[in-house]
Amino acid sequence: MHLDFEQPIVELESKLADMKQLAQTSDVDVSDAIKKLEKKIVELKKDTFKNLTRWQRVQLSRHPDRPYTLDYIYEIADEFIELHGDRSVRDDKAMVGGLATIDGLPVMIIGQQKGRNTKQRQERNFGMANPEGYRKALRLMKIAEKFNRPIITLIDTPGAFPGLEAEERGQGEAIARNLIEMMMLKVPVISVIIGEGASGGALGIAIADKVLMMENTWYSVISPESCSSILWRSWDYKEQAAEALKLTASDMLEHKLIDGTINEPLGGAHTDMKSAASELKKEVMKHIKALSKQSSEKRIKNRIDKFSDMGVVAE
Repeated sequence: MHLDFEQPIVELESKLADMKQLAQTSDVDVSDAIKKLEKKIVELKKDTFKNLTRWQRVQLSRHPDRPYTLDYIYEIADEFIELHGDRSVRDDKAMVGGLATIDGLPVMIIGQQKGRNTKQRQERNFGMANPEGYRKALRLMKIAEKFNRPIITLIDTPGAFPGLEAEERGQGEAIARNLIEMMMLKVPVISVIIGEGASGGALGIAIADKVLMMENTWYSVISPESCSSILWRSWDYKEQAAEALKLTASDMLEHKLIDGTINEPLGGAHTDMKSAASELKKEVMKHIKALSKQSSEKRIKNRIDKFSDMGVVAE
């Protein structure tokens, strides 16, 4: 699948493939033309992805080939044992997590998981967790705290599930409880937005010592489409809404709402998952090592101060 703004690149790559095929099947020397075209493609990619609009980054964050939570876990972890259930209602498959080791370091990894095909999307509820998903996440965090394991959360959700049954089982309470409990966790907590970071659904596992965003992701109280439907009574103004929301990684960093960004391969994380995972692992491990040198009291104080300072305006 290719996005609209990638079409000029796709056309050149198709032309390049034809030229390489010609070189193999005939005696015509097109090596110089191939080199020039390859250079032109690289330059076009750099120019295109350097100047993406906010809406285009939203589109990249939703790319169907983009790596999901389990993709990153299996790539960065030496071993991973998934844990299930909230010990109350059921196992919410939109929220996954478990014990892992990364370069020999024991950690707990938790995150929202989307599906690749129709069956998986239904099973994972499109990455939208129910209250039991957030309660499962909190249960795993408490296990990590008990055994002094750093916590890594990977965020990729269009929001918490808004269904009637979710509200009946206490969706708001479950997320609010996570906000309180995560603020007081004694172990290091690192959160990374790897795709979509929408509203309380994302925030429910994003109270962390360090909050990071991958380059082509978004983090906001509302999606551009929903914002457009509220303000303009139509989804047609989603691009204007995305610009107004200032929801990209660079926007969030500029407003001091996150602590850093993680570079992606040229073209997005889906073009080179191993490289994207390597960058994520490097940044996460760097912060865990630095945070592990601090006392739990200092980490908790810094965490509380960080989130308390957000939105404060002094004149």
